[in-house]
Amino acid sequence: MDDPEIRRRRDDDDLKACVEALATVYEADRYPARWPDDPAGWLTPEGLLCAWAAWDAGCVLGHVALTRTDHAMAAEAGLPPDELVTLSRLFATASARRGGVATALLATAVAAATADGLRPVLEVEDGGAAAVRLYERAGWRLVSSREGDWTTADGRTALLHTYIAPAGTAR
Repeated sequence: MDDPEIRRRRDDDDLKACVEALATVYEADRYPARWPDDPAGWLTPEGLLCAWAAWDAGCVLGHVALTRTDHAMAAEAGLPPDELVTLSRLFATASARRGGVATALLATAVAAATADGLRPVLEVEDGGAAAVRLYERAGWRLVSSREGDWTTADGRTALLHTYIAPAGTAR
């Protein structure tokens, strides 16, 4: 696979391709934990600021979004919401794994956030070991953990970890 093109998600056709890619991720990994009734809406959460997709040969290989940070996550991170931005909806398809797609999407979103003077935060479910490794390799720091209000595919209560990106660095 060549280096994918990473660009802002632009229109309904982009969103449709992202939903198709998300469906393959759900089949392989059960991410998201429950398939949403409106997957396009799930990829366009409230407070969306920007979203990007990684493309190769007309196919989406991955996706990431930035949203406004709510007060609860800001409290977990220990900073005011207006200093933060939430990184969410990050995934890479099975065919793109180990090809640097997730790392490139993460770097793109972090660079955009830091260019706007914002520090990224995120939540990841405890079962997302590969995601945790990605964030920790990029220098993100665990700031808190809490029980979620939903159950995972294997029936356990979700354990959510809040991570914050390194201060002042676009990684």
